[in-house]
Amino acid sequence: MSETDSVVDRDDAADEVVVFSDYVCPFCRLGRASLELYREDRDAPLSVEWHPFDLRGYKRDESREIQSDVDDGKDDDYFEQVRENVERLSEEYGVDADIDAVPDTDSWNAQQAAFYVREEQPELFDAFDDALFAAYWDDHRDIGDPDVIADVADAVGLDAEAIRAAATDDAWADRLEEQFEEARERGVTGVPTFAADGHAARGAVPPEQLERLIEGGN
Repeated sequence: MSETDSVVDRDDAADEVVVFSDYVCPFCRLGRASLELYREDRDAPLSVEWHPFDLRGYKRDESREIQSDVDDGKDDDYFEQVRENVERLSEEYGVDADIDAVPDTDSWNAQQAAFYVREEQPELFDAFDDALFAAYWDDHRDIGDPDVIADVADAVGLDAEAIRAAATDDAWADRLEEQFEEARERGVTGVPTFAADGHAARGAVPPEQLERLIEGGN
């Protein structure tokens, strides 16, 4: 589940990568681990800019609710292949991404809270982003629940009540939807997508591919 494209029109510096991601996507969890492996072996610092993406946006109705009866064309063979790929990459990257252990969660509220923190308290965004991934994939918590989001926020030094309110605020929901639309307009069709210097790699690509993308030779 990886490919390199030039679909994202962005003139990023070589020491910056933009990551489009959704917390409930197992390949985002794995791609994140791959990125960290690459950063560990990199001499220079790397700026990582997070952008939200709605993995199941095509299933939402006009009220933004996910409709489970939408036919996405994915059969049992597809999901078995996904499971095999997740298990293989989990072992390769040294992280747990057990898709059978995590709850069935709508990530909208978590992404809205994360977007709010990115805009309003960027100095705490990385910690909050890490904590949301850990809450879902390590602790198997429902990060769509505003109470869980508030608890995660409190643990990293954010105002729990402010984050709880932001996670369900209509104005911030509209702004988040604009972010999703902007991602689609930039050619992002799946996650994770890593963008750097006018090119993009899609999927939980290995560290060496991220190196080529970010440092050149793509």
